[in-house]
Amino acid sequence: MVVVSGTHEEEVSATYDRTKELKEFDDTKAGVKGLVDAGMVKVPRIFVHHPPNALLHEGLPGSIHNNNHSQTQTQTHLNLPTIDLGDGVIDKDVILRNEIVEKVRHASETSGFFQVVNHGIPQTVMDEMLEGIRRFFEQDTEVTKQFYSRDYANRRVVYNTNFDLHSSPAANWRDSMYCFMGPQPFNPEELPETCRDILMEYSDQVKRLGIILFELLSEGLGLKSNRLREMGCEEGHSLLCHYYPACPEPELTMGGSKHADNGFLAILLQNHIGGLQVFHQNQWVDVPPTPGALIVNIGDLLQLISNNKFKSAEHRVLAQKVGPRLSIACFFTTTFLPSTTIYGPIKELLLEDNPPVYRETTVLEYTTYYMAKALDGTSALENFKLQTSSSEEKK
Repeated sequence: MVVVSGTHEEEVSATYDRTKELKEFDDTKAGVKGLVDAGMVKVPRIFVHHPPNALLHEGLPGSIHNNNHSQTQTQTHLNLPTIDLGDGVIDKDVILRNEIVEKVRHASETSGFFQVVNHGIPQTVMDEMLEGIRRFFEQDTEVTKQFYSRDYANRRVVYNTNFDLHSSPAANWRDSMYCFMGPQPFNPEELPETCRDILMEYSDQVKRLGIILFELLSEGLGLKSNRLREMGCEEGHSLLCHYYPACPEPELTMGGSKHADNGFLAILLQNHIGGLQVFHQNQWVDVPPTPGALIVNIGDLLQLISNNKFKSAEHRVLAQKVGPRLSIACFFTTTFLPSTTIYGPIKELLLEDNPPVYRETTVLEYTTYYMAKALDGTSALENFKLQTSSSEEKK
């Protein structure tokens, strides 16, 4: 495999065949971890982002210029709203529940991100989930290769590097395992043995938390608590597990390119190594890990059905000199399952001065478009906007 041998300008050469190098890397089925295990000290060209992310990794406040937004910005920390769910108490205390709903509403309308504590998932379960994912990625490569695939529509478990490896402008420095956990029943034997039990346990626990959050979000929209559930927003869920190895040249690449999530809602568990950033108030801001907390963010489909009331925020992950960074995102969506359910802006939210912003779609159509578009720095929601007159756009 050809690697970067000097400055990134040297990449422009007549001998560089990106398609060939992508195939060679993909065919190893060993992922980014395989590169690190082989002693790679230079980031291969297929992972180099343009321009390089200079100054992003210094960790100091100051002016930065990043590869996804052209303006000069200031790097700061974002203190996500921390919402205490009371570990079940909110069902018994009306006043407390109303306070929590207000906090969820405000966070969902502004940053699109918040974190929850006292969420009901034991710390021991979260710790074992992270350890189980580490075991999967760090076991013998011959075992993980059995799950290597790019067929998300027909496989329960898919392990690979970058779902959009062959279509994105540059690859990200991470390996991933996608587990489709519901609603379809499945044989547990389909899950990797090294983390099978904890995948099932965590899946059950995070599904229960998702139901609670959808009820709070529904109330935050001014609807009855079970409105989003009746629409099927929590019907399907999957676990996307990322493994970010230590990177020898983090200034040249990314752990995860700028994107918004395509489902209704995401709940993120991560280990102590940071790197997550949210695009907030026109700048990239760090989101440091908080022990015991889970990060919640709004997805595209929830922004669509809320008619832009709730925001699906763009976020990304920086590559790091240290590692591995581990994260498990639970996405609430039915992805590629065939369904006739149509989603559009909720009619109860529409008024004369708040007409529908988006056309109706299915989860399958939205997911298919999102995956085909790849993480190219643009929003998939733009493709589903209704045409408006210039006079309406000025309002």
